[in-house]
Amino acid sequence: MAEVSGLRVLITGFGPFPGAPSNPTQPLVARLTRLRRPALADVELSSHIFPVTYRAVDQELPKLLAKLRPQALLMFGLAGRTAHVRIETRARNAVTMLWPDAAQTRVRKGSIGLGPDALTFGPHTAKLLRAACATGIDARPSRDAGAYLCNYLSWRAIESVNTDDQLQLAAFIHIPLLARGASLRKGAGRITLEELVDAGEAMLMEVVKQARQAELVGRISEA
Repeated sequence: MAEVSGLRVLITGFGPFPGAPSNPTQPLVARLTRLRRPALADVELSSHIFPVTYRAVDQELPKLLAKLRPQALLMFGLAGRTAHVRIETRARNAVTMLWPDAAQTRVRKGSIGLGPDALTFGPHTAKLLRAACATGIDARPSRDAGAYLCNYLSWRAIESVNTDDQLQLAAFIHIPLLARGASLRKGAGRITLEELVDAGEAMLMEVVKQARQAELVGRISEA
């Protein structure tokens, strides 16, 4: 049976926010979107950088999904206090009331909305973890995406997977601050951009594989 063609993947990151004037998700997303590989020949890669505001996520995510109609959504965010890559397995129904977003907006309640305590991304997160680890990077699963914009976007993305007929899967990856200066060589402690691009490419390839399979199953069930 022929493979499903015309796959579309949206890769996202975040802009700067208080305490992080330079967000490493931006160069990572740019590098991944420019990848040219035989396995991506029929894959349309799009990118978007979200301002670190709740309003931006609520306004821009639905517009992106309606315009680009991706089958897969691969999201990256910064976890500045973590030294390894975190593959998020779920989003919590929680939002901080302590820290404002980049627009100085504070939420007035500690939950995102009505619903369960958490929403899970799905079993594909374990496969993304294996793909990342195979590149030699320190990657680990995470059950806590925080209570800030990364968790908020994760929640909205999982909601979209559950309600959007086009979107098959979503994944959120937390990355650490990257090596600078003398620490840019591999094995110097902090993860380098090149190491992160290698891991990001491996995870992107796995996302493409899983999205192809999900779409193929969907087409078979409709036949």
